[in-house]
Amino acid sequence: MRRREQYKHLLNLTANYMMLATEGLMFAYTWYMLYYPLLAKENRPWNKGNWAVIGIYVLIMYFFTRTLGGYKIGYLRITDVCLSQILSIFCANAVGYLQVCLVANNYLPVHPMVVLTGAEYLVILPGVYLVRFIYTRLYPPRKMLVIYGEHSPDELIQKINSRRDKYNVCATASVHLGYEELYRKVLEYEAVVLCDLPSSLRNPILKFCFDQNKRTYITPKISDIILTGTERIHLFDSPLMLSRNRGLTIEQRFVKRAMDIVLSLLAILVSSPILLLIGLCIKLYDKGPVFYTQERLTRDGEAFQIIKFRSMRMDSEKDGAQLARKNDDRITPIGRVIRQTHFDELPQIFNILKGEMSFVGPRPERKGIAQEYEQVIPEFGFRLKVKAGLTGYAQIYGKYNTTPYDKLKLDLTYIENYSFWLDIKLMLMTFKIIFQKENTEGIDKKQRTAIKK
Repeated sequence: MRRREQYKHLLNLTANYMMLATEGLMFAYTWYMLYYPLLAKENRPWNKGNWAVIGIYVLIMYFFTRTLGGYKIGYLRITDVCLSQILSIFCANAVGYLQVCLVANNYLPVHPMVVLTGAEYLVILPGVYLVRFIYTRLYPPRKMLVIYGEHSPDELIQKINSRRDKYNVCATASVHLGYEELYRKVLEYEAVVLCDLPSSLRNPILKFCFDQNKRTYITPKISDIILTGTERIHLFDSPLMLSRNRGLTIEQRFVKRAMDIVLSLLAILVSSPILLLIGLCIKLYDKGPVFYTQERLTRDGEAFQIIKFRSMRMDSEKDGAQLARKNDDRITPIGRVIRQTHFDELPQIFNILKGEMSFVGPRPERKGIAQEYEQVIPEFGFRLKVKAGLTGYAQIYGKYNTTPYDKLKLDLTYIENYSFWLDIKLMLMTFKIIFQKENTEGIDKKQRTAIKK
């Protein structure tokens, strides 16, 4: 099994390049046979120009597929990979059609690109299923040992068990068994999960797993995530890591704000028909207000009034502030639709234009709920080193009902690893989660906030 393991990434890489080459060949056929004859003679590129058109299309397809996770065949669920491929092909062909029109210096018929899109779906999606089938047969789920500390690992195990195609939790062991007994158990399994262990207890086990070439999964502490954003200092022969602990630099904030202004203006222009339609539906349903405003927190704990489409009954908070629950009867029929598609958050574009929010950042929390979280997790305020966002790392990789501690970890991961391209990636991935119902799942009926008792 270990010898076969080294070829796993090669299998995935080979399959991905074969799919990309197939998409490139299909576009080349569409270009040469359907579009090239339509070009005026003065606009027809030479041979190398044709290769450039095809090459740019391949790069566009690679960018969207990689960004949306379409190449993670052995990593993501098969439904996630297929959804990523569907969105990638659609986006790449939309941009590809614009590229064709720019080369032709004229609008050309769109139906060849529509046919190409359908053909790519018919070829690529079965290919994904085939590769996934081969992958799961060659690489069955790893047998894993979970080592835990003071807190029960049941919640984490439940999440791991949701991916039985990749992981097989066979046993658990308390760190208090002692290192000698733990090391003996570690040797019996293919992988180890270190669940919520203090660094003083975790590090000896981590080093032993490193020495024995055992794959190790670790639930990080807040300090671990802060360390991921450190800068390596090599001024002398003792390595140093510098943590500036200031959020984004002035240059990063300038670029981020400029992007927010441009994209918010464009988004308002493009989405205005949808905004008007949703507003009309809400008004006709119960004659109540279209918008719902509420005080939320952004960078440095500054309060602002967030704007959303009203998705609940007008008396939804007569018992005080609380998050939406699973199957919440306070949500109106129209509200259920716009919440599942995240369209209820579209008016926040105006918050972004005003500078109160950004397109990407931590989810804006209410002051009262944030204070409750901080009583349990004093570090929860760390996420306010950047502006609140319409979408973000925690919104993409977490859920509406993700625990505050996990949400904090995800938001800190974004802050400590911020880059312009990370913002672009998260915005593109936002389109993907619109189609994933579990991301809008509410808290349990017995909960008032996302804190689990």
